[in-house]
Amino acid sequence: MFRLLVRKFLEVFLFLLFIMFVSFLFIRLAPGDPVLTILNVDELSVSQEQVDDMREEMGFNDPLPIQFGKWLLDFVRLDFGTSYSTGQPVMQTLLKALPATAELTLGALLVMLLVAVPLGSLSAVYRGRWIDTFSRMLSIVGAAVPSFWLGLILIDLLGVRFGSLPTMGRGGFASLILPSLTLGLAISSVYVRLLRSSLLDSLSQEFVRSARARGLSEGRIFWLHALRHSLPPVITVFGVSLGSLIGGVVVIEVLFAYPGIGKLVVDAIRQRDYPLIQGYILIMAVVVFVVNTAVDLSYRYLNPEMKLKEKEAHR
Repeated sequence: MFRLLVRKFLEVFLFLLFIMFVSFLFIRLAPGDPVLTILNVDELSVSQEQVDDMREEMGFNDPLPIQFGKWLLDFVRLDFGTSYSTGQPVMQTLLKALPATAELTLGALLVMLLVAVPLGSLSAVYRGRWIDTFSRMLSIVGAAVPSFWLGLILIDLLGVRFGSLPTMGRGGFASLILPSLTLGLAISSVYVRLLRSSLLDSLSQEFVRSARARGLSEGRIFWLHALRHSLPPVITVFGVSLGSLIGGVVVIEVLFAYPGIGKLVVDAIRQRDYPLIQGYILIMAVVVFVVNTAVDLSYRYLNPEMKLKEKEAHR
């Protein structure tokens, strides 16, 4: 366990260093000038001298390696800079928007579990019957439908026609239902098919037949043996697809005007807010690392074979 954590922390250090350099370089090379956005040259009369003075003050006239070195030094001191658009520290701005994104993510995961686990399980247990056909067709349709289109349909049906749910903003539990439902349904199609396939493989294993021979009930066999054995592939795919989930959160937050980190960073990209964009990239990189580490550690408890292999390797 200790060796795994040390190896993971070394990996994340190199990964973060690479991410910081690439993001810094690409953001600086992207079209647009944050100085012109800050000075609002489209609406105000600004002289070239004022633009030059602002660029010098913000350090944009320095070579890129020097700019990166200054930013990296500030990062080591846990100073992510000040947002150009809000005028507040980047970390404070991101942490202020984090609870909204966390609520939406947890809500989407809850919807995904409520949809994928029952449908995937019933599809595997009643293979070839109508519920199997229905769940497979539903998962195919769900995989083909873009999340933003599904969101627009739900807004029209539940928000506009019936008027039962709010369609924009964040104002309590009701405002969380539509975005969570949209994102949860969009990602559940993948896990329905994956859980079905993994459960079918588990139910055909020798340990299931042995459990039946010992007289265990079908429910006990399913919940304590087959389902546990089928979870590692599902968790693996979740760790790999975390980036897609984060991207989906960004799209849904913009669609529903939900004031989370995703909408915040989209606004930052429009305004060329370099510090805020880089702070977002770093936070998402750390989140991906933490989730993937948790996935690796969970294998030890969900798959006893890994424990045996580790013990044999240390002998």
